[in-house]
Amino acid sequence: MKKLNRCSWASNNLLIEYHDNEWGRIVTSEQKLFELLMLECMQAGLSWYIILKKRENYLKTFDNFDYNLCAKYSDEFLEKQRENEGIIRNKLKIYAIRKNALAFIEVQKEFETFYNYIWSFVEYKKINNENRNSSDLVGKSSLSDKISKDMKKRGFSFVGSTVIYSYLQAIGIINDHFIDCFCYEDCKKELD
Repeated sequence: MKKLNRCSWASNNLLIEYHDNEWGRIVTSEQKLFELLMLECMQAGLSWYIILKKRENYLKTFDNFDYNLCAKYSDEFLEKQRENEGIIRNKLKIYAIRKNALAFIEVQKEFETFYNYIWSFVEYKKINNENRNSSDLVGKSSLSDKISKDMKKRGFSFVGSTVIYSYLQAIGIINDHFIDCFCYEDCKKELD
């Protein structure tokens, strides 16, 4: 059986599952766009593997990242989550879930959908990079700088340029699969 070529960072079963089935695929669901944004925010300063291990706990704790529910969380509820060993217990990150849900809803009011907002930065054109190995990858770009700045202005938290670049990869705006990865061509073709 022929071995599939995949990006080298997909080094264990959890990362392989995410890489093969999610990363770089275009996300249109508003709930999923919010979920991935929140997971990227939680990941700030940590490894993606840690967040994927805690993903189910996050979904269970925060109502599958239903942004309408997250926007209504009380301080008491959020404070209680600081004792929840199934998630990252950083107070600022926990409170950012409510803050970002409120900002997400405001963006939807202005742009009809968050999808419209985030894709408007690239005029609905996917970016297909031609990375051959890890040294070709970048952690941020002028695009992620611009979006980060705009999101901060709109009241979002934990949306620095590096977090936003990673988010753009996750939701399929930027295809950073290595060009010899079996996912590259599939992800390249998605927005036609």
